[in-house]
Amino acid sequence: MAEENEPTVELGTGRPVEGAPLARVSARLMWGIERSVVREREGDTRIRTPEGPRRLGAVLDEVEEPYFATRREFESAVRGVVGTGPVPTTDDRPDGDRTDDG
Repeated sequence: MAEENEPTVELGTGRPVEGAPLARVSARLMWGIERSVVREREGDTRIRTPEGPRRLGAVLDEVEEPYFATRREFESAVRGVVGTGPVPTTDDRPDGDRTDDG
C-alpha cells in the first residue's frame, strides 16, 4: 500500500500492443545459450516487432548465430531480423500484416 506522501502513477487507457517486448523474453533466459534452447523454451512466444507480432521461433529461423554468449548478442540478432522502430497498436496494423510466422 502506498504511503500518502508517495507519488502515484496513473495508468493510461492507450490502445493495446500485441506480443511481448523482446527485453521481457530475453530477461527470462540465462546467458550463454544455444539458439536451439531459446527456440525450445520461447519459440512459441510472440514478440513485438515494427510489422506486428511474430513468433520468436520463426524469427530465430532467420538468425545465423547458433549461440548467444550475452543477452545483448541475442537481442541484436533478433533486431537484425525484425528491425527497429515503432510497434503498432492493435488498431494501427492494417489487415494482412504478419501476426505469426511472418
